[in-house]
Amino acid sequence: MSADPRVAVVVITHQRRDELLAALERLVALPEQPHVVVVDNGSTDGTADAVRDRFPQVELIASPKNLGAVGRNLGVARLDTPYVAFCDDDTWWEPGSLRAAADTLDAHPGLAVVTARILVEPGGTEDPIVAELRDSPVRGAAWLPGPALGSFLAGASVLRRAAFEEVGGFSERLWLGGEEELMAGDLAAGGWELCHLPALTIHHQASTARDPHKRRADGIRNTLWTTWLRRPFRPALRRTVHLLRTVPRDRVTARGLAQALRGMPWVLRERRVLPPHAEARFAALEAAQRSSSARKYVS
Repeated sequence: MSADPRVAVVVITHQRRDELLAALERLVALPEQPHVVVVDNGSTDGTADAVRDRFPQVELIASPKNLGAVGRNLGVARLDTPYVAFCDDDTWWEPGSLRAAADTLDAHPGLAVVTARILVEPGGTEDPIVAELRDSPVRGAAWLPGPALGSFLAGASVLRRAAFEEVGGFSERLWLGGEEELMAGDLAAGGWELCHLPALTIHHQASTARDPHKRRADGIRNTLWTTWLRRPFRPALRRTVHLLRTVPRDRVTARGLAQALRGMPWVLRERRVLPPHAEARFAALEAAQRSSSARKYVS
């Protein structure tokens, strides 16, 4: 099978040299032979040197600091391919999936994002979030090749580069943790569609090198910021009340709430409520979010 010049891969990493090297082994062996850009978010464990030594064909951006999801923006800025697949340092794409994504995006010019099925390794079992993607209650265009989505999972998605750039990439304010929701709302507001495509597969072998408490605090903060940046008053209030009732009552939650409160002046200053057709997608997700077993704020 020949190389596919339509899609490139952007990987962000931080302090996970061994996991990244294992993922890159699989990415550079893909039949699509994608151009791979690694953005090293300020690692001090020798990640950048290891990538240079082991994978000279991989383009490396060595940031002196941890940019979070904004590192993806730097990677995309290096590309001229019409499509970009995101990948985390503990995930890798199934052979053939990138070509299938490009074929689908070629065939549907109004489609901005396709999100893959996620298999948890070792074992190859489906991530619990896959059932929610498959059974998404969101209504999209009749021509969509899969279930319409209200948001997406960056590390398991292929995006149309023009749509990504149109909405300005990932928000520098949010840094990392649920950063996709804000972009998804802005894509929908611009008339773009998002869908789950079960024909795509990505593998995820979760790294143990993570800070679950920081992830939870940032996730709480970003959920509140995104909610008040884009949702109408009543839905925003409803989601805020539900979150406050269901998060653990501990110091991690308190830290996330404090961060959210400190940011409210800029959130309210930059608040731009979604148009009705885009807001309807978030409204459709409310019941699923309340009952989800894969979206709990725990650590």
